[in-house]
Amino acid sequence: MSSHPLYNRYFAFAFISQIGFVLANTALMAHYARWVGFLGGRVDTAGWITGTASIAGLVLRPWIGQWIDRWGAKTVWLLGYAIFIAGSLSNLLLYDLGLGVYVCRALIVVGGAFVFSSSITYVSHLAPPERRAEAIGMLGVAGFIGIVFGPLWAELTLSAERTRGEFETIFVVSACLLVLPILLLLFLKKPESEARRRSTGLSEFVQTARKYWPGTIFFVQATFGLCMTIPLVFLTKYIDDVGLDGKGFSLASLFFMSYATWGLTLRLILRRTPERFGRRKMLLAGSVVMGVGMLSFLLVDAEHASRIVIPALLCGTGHSLMYHTCTALLLEPFPDEVRGVGSALSMIAMDLGTIAGSQILGEIAFRFGYNALFVTVALINVATGIVYTFVSIPVWQDRADRKRATEASPALESRL
Repeated sequence: MSSHPLYNRYFAFAFISQIGFVLANTALMAHYARWVGFLGGRVDTAGWITGTASIAGLVLRPWIGQWIDRWGAKTVWLLGYAIFIAGSLSNLLLYDLGLGVYVCRALIVVGGAFVFSSSITYVSHLAPPERRAEAIGMLGVAGFIGIVFGPLWAELTLSAERTRGEFETIFVVSACLLVLPILLLLFLKKPESEARRRSTGLSEFVQTARKYWPGTIFFVQATFGLCMTIPLVFLTKYIDDVGLDGKGFSLASLFFMSYATWGLTLRLILRRTPERFGRRKMLLAGSVVMGVGMLSFLLVDAEHASRIVIPALLCGTGHSLMYHTCTALLLEPFPDEVRGVGSALSMIAMDLGTIAGSQILGEIAFRFGYNALFVTVALINVATGIVYTFVSIPVWQDRADRKRATEASPALESRL
């Protein structure tokens, strides 16, 4: 596989397809709390709906990973698009906060679970091992492009009154945005390293995960999922509840444009940095910046609403440095034939962070205020980073020593 260039037409198809999906997905995620508010919910209600719906994705992850290994990433990827479209359009049937809203949100989450697990698995098969973090990171560039424009187009659709028709437009357009991504996926070929396995049982997943357990990096990924609840679950509700006024400009759009544009730029500039200077060092640097970014929300208030750019830039930096390096490290112990299980385990970690974050942080925001929410996330992020740093102390050797250690015991190195 390493004899083939990484950036070929199949990577381009996957890249463009991912942009289309993230355009739709982030539009729904960023503004779903407002949809819940339109239906009569509060910030804690939005948190419980998001967190509870995410349980569906968490429960299905073991099977998603094995379905990828059995039927191929492309097939499961397409299935994810179909589920997401059903979830988006099913919101047109909602008129209250009954059981239906949990089902609709769960379908959106499950669709995303299929898509992200499949896309990560696919590009990890395209890339040689030493460039796997780069491949995942460049796929993440597509995500950043989607984050720039996804919440923005949905924000432009909503007026100050936020009518039902405007929300319905967002759901319909989000479904339509997946037409081109679906067509592009049809042209993807099976990667040479992709193997097919027949087992799809839960016990097989547990055995495989235990055999290739990646170590404490799992908990770092969960913490990253926790951090992502701030921009993708609570941000718009935070802006509305605190009464932040952009004086004619949408603060949510300003945040996401600053966050994603800077994150995208940094990801492109540093795309080969994990390979040259070490993925763990880059991950830990991103974790520190992400924690500082969460604390910087405390600088924002009704009189200084434009300061929201500060946490946007800092959190965008943290996202840019953390996600692809963390995911690559988590996938590292899993061989090609069980790469789907590794991707599923990575997404399980994210789901655990999202579920805990959405439900617990929603309660914290409702009972103690949003500043308490930001401080809580920052403290958890710092605590996880400290633990991982001590576990990863052997990494702070010189490059030659690390290479000898890896050659002597690759299994130990992969679990740090």
